[in-house]
Amino acid sequence: MTTLPAHRRVPPLGGLNTTLLGLELLRLLRNRRTMIITLVMPVVFFLIFGLNPSYSGESAGNGNVSAYVMISMALYGAMIATTSGGAMVSVERASGWSRQLRLTPLSPGVYIFVKVLVAMMLGLAAVGVVYLVGAFTSVRMDTSLWFTTALITWLGSAVFAAFGLFMGYLLPSENVMQILGPGLAVLGFAGGLFMPLQDGSVWASIAQFMPTYGLSQLVHAPLTGDAMQWTWLLNVAVWLAIFVGGAVWRFQRDTERV
Repeated sequence: MTTLPAHRRVPPLGGLNTTLLGLELLRLLRNRRTMIITLVMPVVFFLIFGLNPSYSGESAGNGNVSAYVMISMALYGAMIATTSGGAMVSVERASGWSRQLRLTPLSPGVYIFVKVLVAMMLGLAAVGVVYLVGAFTSVRMDTSLWFTTALITWLGSAVFAAFGLFMGYLLPSENVMQILGPGLAVLGFAGGLFMPLQDGSVWASIAQFMPTYGLSQLVHAPLTGDAMQWTWLLNVAVWLAIFVGGAVWRFQRDTERV
């Protein structure tokens, strides 16, 4: 039986280890622009729009309007965080780092898994920061909803981790976040994340096809008391499949170049 040289053997778990995770997380945390946009900007938006005394105390289902805005800003922050984490592959491709990694025993699947995991860790931090600030302000909602809405927000942001990976393999490194930053804001408005949609309007009909629509409805439903609809889950599932499929396609094209 032929035995692979020690330096070429596939390590346990495809090369996944805490050192690699720590390195990837540290590299992301050193990006000051990403940290400011991810952790600071959503909080600032919440303080501006969520604490307006003219409407913040008004009822919004099982809480108040401040709670509604807090959930929206937490999801927006998680979207930016996970997208940024996934899109880092674009910079690594341009610098040659991803090509160097493919010369090691590290499994390509593990490389993608690490990117998604780090992106989700940053997304969790984004949600946590907004909720922490909300807890010390005028946000009011049932105690159980703090955990429920935060969990749905965080898990749902996995859609945008896949989106970031797809765009990271699709767009040039020097333009990726300049394009994705404003793009996420547009998707937020188009999907009804920043303001409730008026039922029956043309805009509400268009919004149902946006990747932010299903997530926005799901994260706000526990607060507003709206019944869960299968179309929301379908929207999330379809866009997740599109982004994952796109990321896999571009990843395979990229690896063929080695």
